[in-house]
Amino acid sequence: MQPRSVLVIESHAFQRAVLVKALMSLQIETVIAVENAALATEWIRRAEFIDIIFFDVTDGLINNHEFLQVASELNNVRSLVVCSDLQSDLYRSVIQMKSFSGVPLLGVLEKPLQMERVSQVLSHFVELRHDLTQQVLAEPDLIPEDEVRHGLATGAFRAWFQPKFNLHNGQLVGAEVLVRWQHPTRGMLLPRHLLAAMLVYDLIDDMFKQLLDQGLRLLDGLREKGVALSLSFNLAPSQLIRNDLVEHIVECLGQYGFAGSVLMFEVTENSLLDLPGSARENLFRLHENGCGLSIDDFGAGLSSFKALAELPFDQLKLDGTFVQEMPASVSQVIVTSSLALAKMFGMQLIVEGISDQRILDSVVSLGCSFGQGFHLARPANGWDFASWVEQHFSTDIDR
Repeated sequence: MQPRSVLVIESHAFQRAVLVKALMSLQIETVIAVENAALATEWIRRAEFIDIIFFDVTDGLINNHEFLQVASELNNVRSLVVCSDLQSDLYRSVIQMKSFSGVPLLGVLEKPLQMERVSQVLSHFVELRHDLTQQVLAEPDLIPEDEVRHGLATGAFRAWFQPKFNLHNGQLVGAEVLVRWQHPTRGMLLPRHLLAAMLVYDLIDDMFKQLLDQGLRLLDGLREKGVALSLSFNLAPSQLIRNDLVEHIVECLGQYGFAGSVLMFEVTENSLLDLPGSARENLFRLHENGCGLSIDDFGAGLSSFKALAELPFDQLKLDGTFVQEMPASVSQVIVTSSLALAKMFGMQLIVEGISDQRILDSVVSLGCSFGQGFHLARPANGWDFASWVEQHFSTDIDR
C-alpha cells in the first residue's frame, strides 16, 4: 500500500520545500509541512491517521519528544523517517533503532536529500505494513527517558578518550572524548546506542556538560604532573543554535584556568550546508575564545569551498571509511586531495580509522602527519588513559 498521508516537520524553510517537492513528485496524496513540534502535534491530534512523519532528530529548534509522545498516545502514526545530517556515531545510533516511542522507524535519509533515497524509503512502507507488529516487538526502541535521566543524575555517563598521534614520531597530540554508559541491565552502551535518545529527550547538552567537566578535570590532573594535552568533543548542529552552551564552555575554561586552545570542537561536514545564523555566530565565538574547530567525517558530505573559507575551522578529519581499502588508487586520490585541500585553507588533516599497519604506512607515505584509530590506540576510561598518558610522556622524556 502506497503511503497517502505524510507530515514533514522541518524548521528550515529551504529543506522543508525540497522534501515536500520530492514527496509530491512521487504522487503522495497528502503532504503537510510544518516548522515546529507544536504545529505537528496539532495535526497529529486532528488526523485519523498519518502514514509517515519525516523529522530531523538533530534540529534543536524542534522538540521531537513532544510530538512523539502524542503520536505514541494516539497510536495514529504508522511510521517515521529520520531526515538529518548525522555524525557517524549518531548515524549508527539511529540506524539500529526500529521504533521511536513505539512508532516504527521506516528509514534514515541524510541531508542533502537524494531523490533515489527518498523513493527507496517510501518503498519500505509496503513491507512495513505487512509485518508491523513483529518488527516493533523484535527490535530495539529508544532507551526509556526515565532510565536516561537517572543515568545522568547518578553520573553514570563517563568520558572515554581516543588518542590522536603524530604519525611520524608517535607523539601523542590529543584525544577525542567519547561517551560510555555501563547500564545496570543493558551492559556497556556506546555512542551509537545513546545519541538518538539524548537528542529526542533534549538531554544532549546535559550529557555534554558532564563529559566536558570530566575532561577538564583530567587535563587539570595531568597539568599538575607537567603534561599538556588537548581534547576534542563532538557537537551536534542543534547544540550550536543556543548561546548558553558556548557560555558554559567559556565559564568552565575560566574555572579550571585553561586557555581555549585545550579544546577542539568537531562538527560534521554536512551540517555546514544549512547552518543557522546563530550556530555560525557561536562557531566564531568558540574560535574567538581560542578553541579549535574541526570538520568531522570529512569527505562523506558536500561542504562548499565558500563554507570552508568563511568559517574559522582549523582541522579536517577524514572519514575513516576512505582509508580502509588503502593502498587502492581511489583511496590514495581521496587522501591526497583532502591533504591538498587542508593545506590550501591552512588546516590540519587528521586521518580517522587507522586500523592496521597497512593503512598507517599508506597514509604516511602520502604525506599525512596526524591520525587516530584502533591500530594506534583504543579508547580508554579516564583513569586508564591518564596513567597511559603519564607513561607515554615519561617514555618520551627518557628518550
